[in-house]
Amino acid sequence: MEDGLRLGVLLWRFGPGWRMISSAMLGGGVGRREWVLNAQVAAGYSRMDPVEHMDALGPGGPGVGMMTAALVDRYAVAADGGAEAVATVGLGVPTWAASPEGVPDPGVPAASEPGRKAGEESGREPAQEDVILATARAVAGLVAPEPGRETVGAGDAGACVPRRSAPRPGTINILVAVPVAFSDPALVNAVMTVTEAKTQALLDAGFPCTGTASDAVCVAVREDGPAEAFGGPRSVWGARIARAVHRAVLDGASDWRARRAG
Repeated sequence: MEDGLRLGVLLWRFGPGWRMISSAMLGGGVGRREWVLNAQVAAGYSRMDPVEHMDALGPGGPGVGMMTAALVDRYAVAADGGAEAVATVGLGVPTWAASPEGVPDPGVPAASEPGRKAGEESGREPAQEDVILATARAVAGLVAPEPGRETVGAGDAGACVPRRSAPRPGTINILVAVPVAFSDPALVNAVMTVTEAKTQALLDAGFPCTGTASDAVCVAVREDGPAEAFGGPRSVWGARIARAVHRAVLDGASDWRARRAG
């Protein structure tokens, strides 16, 4: 707890036998990992030790730690043919990847809504009051997290884009798991597929952006067995990953907009 806030945490316990590729600060890169943490953080981060902070919140051992200012208890889950995806979606500061130098990212609203004028405020992001410890056991794939009984004192460690107005929660974090092995090139290709499917979902949801500047991704695959050579959107497993991610992000983006409108 920091600054009087108790924030949510999602934790997936995969155990041994998994390889992961991730853009996260904790456990990023490619290697053996046994758990994934997605920690909700305050929308104004001042800590200078995010790696140590995420590691302290984890169960110990090699793992991946992501952070977001979005409400993690509003995670969206989707599956397709054995590929499973979980997304936490916050669109407070949507961005285009290729933006003119020196031009700040615009704040919300990023999408027009029926009966609402562009630029009209429609509500504030609700505050998260309770800590959620969500744990999942991965056997043949990713199992959606369910609330646990323990509590974790999750402080606020997160990045936000400096703006003149008050910051709003943002970041889209995506976790994908498949029950087969991937080669290293296929893992890299899978990250590309996840990113493409995320952007497609955001555009389909009516948000003119490629994501946010602080998005993170993690793809988990089995360590043993014949390795898939491809992870692109027209490969067998890449196509399944793309559809699962698209559905999860689409649902998460729609939920984010509905809560803001409410």
